[in-house]
Amino acid sequence: MTDWGLGPFGQGFLFGLALAMPVGAIGLLCIRRSLEHGFTTGFATGMGAAVADAGYGAVAAFGLTAISEFLVTWQTVLALVGGAALIWLGAQSWRTRARGPARTEPVGPHPLMAFVQTVGLTVANPQTILTFVALFAGLGVVLGEDAGWTPALLLILGVFLGSGIWWLILAGAVGSVLRRRLSEGAIGWINRGAGALIIGFGLLALGRGLSLI
Repeated sequence: MTDWGLGPFGQGFLFGLALAMPVGAIGLLCIRRSLEHGFTTGFATGMGAAVADAGYGAVAAFGLTAISEFLVTWQTVLALVGGAALIWLGAQSWRTRARGPARTEPVGPHPLMAFVQTVGLTVANPQTILTFVALFAGLGVVLGEDAGWTPALLLILGVFLGSGIWWLILAGAVGSVLRRRLSEGAIGWINRGAGALIIGFGLLALGRGLSLI
């Protein structure tokens, strides 16, 4: 196994960061919810993606072909459902009026619901499995009686923690620091911008799903 001196955990940690850092639909959801509802809801949103990514990594690492084949077989339906969900969430974001950090009553999704929603949205992209297969092949992770399960377990743990650290930083910076410095008007415009982009990602997902029919 080629580890560049990092070992499987270190490699997985860096890959988890690289997987989470690009600003896509989940990143926008995390930013918007951190601004609108605070750190806890934003962090829960990001951790849903971290858990789903780790689950996909486990499917790829341990050769769970039945699950992998099921997800790939139903990737059209998953893409269509995921795209529709993103469009709905984007529309909700566009229509949401900024409430400001001073508001104390509970608003927005419960953190557990935010977590579950993001797990579902991330699972709706089975192509993530192929990313992990390529990762394991590129890093030389070989499973079997000789290699054992330890390298893959460490790699998956690293992916989860690397991704989780990024969501902690992002939700903390936006929900605990930036949120207090922005006016309600600014948060409102950010909601609209994030909503438009999330709708765009949803349309792309619908287009991908329709192209598979």
